[in-house]
Amino acid sequence: MELPDVIRISMEVARVLENLRIPYLIGGSVVSSLYGDPRTTFDSDLVADLQPQHIQPFAAALSGDFYVEPERVADAVRRRASFNIVHHKTGLKVDIFIFKNDPMGRQEMARRRMVAPLPDMEEVPMATAEDIILQKLRWYEIGNRVSDRQWNDVLGVLKVQRKRLDFEYLKEWAAHLEVEDLLRKAYEDAGLDPAS
Repeated sequence: MELPDVIRISMEVARVLENLRIPYLIGGSVVSSLYGDPRTTFDSDLVADLQPQHIQPFAAALSGDFYVEPERVADAVRRRASFNIVHHKTGLKVDIFIFKNDPMGRQEMARRRMVAPLPDMEEVPMATAEDIILQKLRWYEIGNRVSDRQWNDVLGVLKVQRKRLDFEYLKEWAAHLEVEDLLRKAYEDAGLDPAS
């Protein structure tokens, strides 16, 4: 699916979250494609601070255009895990990760920035380039370091955003997430010297 279609469908979910006043951000491959090398993707990732009182109104607001199971939403909220919804017309999957109130989760939410994903769209909160790099390195590690897509997304963001990145932040949080070796290797592969 083309990136603009994925973004438009992500925006439908974002509008529901905004209407319910639920803090959220858009992340994942949609955002790495905007910050780095665009690529085809068939899903979208959002982080949302859904609470028990949000479950029914959230599911009801999406049920017309999306396949959503309130029981799965409730289970994810209870376990602070994730669930997905599927757009009826396109089959696009939107993964929603419940906000984890841990140091990385708080940093990522506090640092999100307002970005218009396409010229004709309003601004929405997105993860920063640094947080996308860190999360993708983390997922690459969790996936036994075999996902070319995750790795190439990291390299794309590093190459395109190189002059705007906060390398101190990357260093500090890569250590916290125990992915320092992966960050160093990504710098190498991207032809980047953060010291210069």
